[in-house]
Amino acid sequence: MKKKIYRWAISIFFAALVLLSYTAVALFTAEGTPPPSFQQVKNKYTISDALLLDRYGRVIHELRIDPKGRRLEWTGLSDISPALINAVIHAEDRRFYRHHGVDWQAVGAAGFSRLTGGKARGASTITMQLAARLQKDLRPRGARRTFGEKWHQMHYAWRLEKVWVKEEILEAYLNLITFRGEIQGIAAASRGLFDKEPSGLNENESLILASLIPSTSTSLDRIALRACSIGNSLGAHIAPEDIRAVVYERIGRPYMVRPQVALAPHVARMLLKKSGQRVNTTLDGKLQERVYEILNRRLGDLKSRNVHDGAVLVVENATGDVLVYVGNSGRSSSAPHVDGIRAVRQAGSTLKPFLYELAIERQLFTAASIVEDAPLQIATPTGLYIPENYGNGYLGPVSVRTALSSSLNTPAVRSLLLVGVEPFVERLKQMGFASIRQEPDYYGFSAALGSIDISLYELVNAYRTMAQGGRWSELSLIPGDRGKKEKEVMSPDATFIVSNILADRESRSATFGLENFLSTRFWTAVKTGTSKDMRDNWCIGYSEKYTVGVWIGNFSGEPMWNVTGISGAAPVWLEIINTLHASSGSRGPKPPSGVLAKSVQFTHGIEPERQEWFIRSTEPEVSVALNTRHEKPSILYPAGGSIITIDPDIPEEHQRISFQAQPEGRSFAWSLNDRSIFAGMKSTLLWKPERGSHTLTIKDNEYRVLDSVTFVVR
Repeated sequence: MKKKIYRWAISIFFAALVLLSYTAVALFTAEGTPPPSFQQVKNKYTISDALLLDRYGRVIHELRIDPKGRRLEWTGLSDISPALINAVIHAEDRRFYRHHGVDWQAVGAAGFSRLTGGKARGASTITMQLAARLQKDLRPRGARRTFGEKWHQMHYAWRLEKVWVKEEILEAYLNLITFRGEIQGIAAASRGLFDKEPSGLNENESLILASLIPSTSTSLDRIALRACSIGNSLGAHIAPEDIRAVVYERIGRPYMVRPQVALAPHVARMLLKKSGQRVNTTLDGKLQERVYEILNRRLGDLKSRNVHDGAVLVVENATGDVLVYVGNSGRSSSAPHVDGIRAVRQAGSTLKPFLYELAIERQLFTAASIVEDAPLQIATPTGLYIPENYGNGYLGPVSVRTALSSSLNTPAVRSLLLVGVEPFVERLKQMGFASIRQEPDYYGFSAALGSIDISLYELVNAYRTMAQGGRWSELSLIPGDRGKKEKEVMSPDATFIVSNILADRESRSATFGLENFLSTRFWTAVKTGTSKDMRDNWCIGYSEKYTVGVWIGNFSGEPMWNVTGISGAAPVWLEIINTLHASSGSRGPKPPSGVLAKSVQFTHGIEPERQEWFIRSTEPEVSVALNTRHEKPSILYPAGGSIITIDPDIPEEHQRISFQAQPEGRSFAWSLNDRSIFAGMKSTLLWKPERGSHTLTIKDNEYRVLDSVTFVVR
């Protein structure tokens, strides 16, 4: 007993001596730079994440940026569990509310123990520890602080308590200290280690977190022992085995901070670059969440058909603002990091509206012109190209309106023969299809059926351009960032006619029937597309206010099982467009001054009589649309630049080359190397090959040159 009193008295004496020395020095030491205010420290605090906000200021995504530490939002003292506060104060600074920055009794005890060779004891108060966090030069340069370093730390803590209240000191301390590894602050510790907010920490969890403060890298067993020791000292009713189980379960595994909100990962990675950054976007958070739900539900329905991925983009027509950017289905996706909106895939039939628009714009035909939906073979340098309709059925002569709205393939290829591959590909580039990097010849006539690789982002903006009457501008994810590029890339007159066709439910019925997932109760123009082998399917459409694009498929490129645009992407599109117009309607575009409506009848009853839209001066003089194929006369085979090799295994006298010209059924005069080779008129001619370079020409009945190609026979 006497020994204990003696040690206590010596400690008091030593503390008094240190206090007197400190007071003497403090009286003659300049104050120096004053400590920052509590509000300054709080304002300077930066989280390791960056935040993405929607158009209404709501946080829609958290993304970690800083790799050096994990810090979450500053947490107020009132939002921290009282159990945690009690455990930390008891473990780190029991006389916290009774001292003025320095616990002289603890300092005396530590000094006495050090002088007498006893066990090293800590004397740093919570305020002193905070001081070292606020001032870098107060941190120890070696393994332990020198006496001088400790002295400056104590002095700074004393000055800090002159301008801060205790609650501010404790709140800042709990937000700035490191708990485990890179975890800084109570919010990151609570969510990262226990997957809960600081307000929800129970007694065992609080004891464990308090035990982490002195040494963030200590062993699990020591953490459990320390937590039990703190609990026993507090008089808590704890079970050591429970503490140990929680330590091994939670502290013994890699921590994970689950984002509170993660609705736009791909946009976040595009826009967020600095920790603490808050970026406003054009996105609508609630709509984004709703689209995720729609897409995932539909993908769940299609899982049995080998469908695993999808993407959706929704934009506002007038501004180009992106309202929804769902790059994939999230956790259910086969590749959650892949952005299905920017990925390039085969377009399928979704490019047909731009082909027909170009043909109508150049007045090569009208919406009432008749094209042949029949089997077609086109000779190319690499062999015959034989396009086929889906299901291999053919309707015969049809109007351009029916051909486009019903997505017939052979009429589209015939239209491309008329327009030309190069003009069509160049038009697509003008409309922002930056994914097109090959020369037009690379795509050939299959470009009409969507062999070109494009992205959903480009495709949606191209359809939005039609919704805007042919005026193209860039899409925007940042409010007010409209970009400087705006141009007219399509004729308003031809665009209006194509939009009218894409909205025509009756004409669409030839392929899809009257009741399908493209039918809405308000005005919309919409097109589906399916790529080769059912690897991708699309549904893109627009209303008066919005353009919605949906892609369904597999990021791996694996084919789906019997899924087309109408059965895969279209139901998603329909539900989204209905959601957008839940409380508003949609009106079709007003006819521009350059178009007029006229009643037309079709010869041979090809189609019923109807009102049709025409660019002025292209309407028929009488209300009868003649069964005329508007195909530019041209040589189909051989293609220009072809090299034809005579087969050595077949006698030369038996070999023939088939010269072919279009349109089928029309007659031409043929000449080879400026010499007539057929006196009559026909569209197909057999010729015995002769080695050398040749120039083949077709002429009309007045012997005017219509087309000419050069080829080589070897």
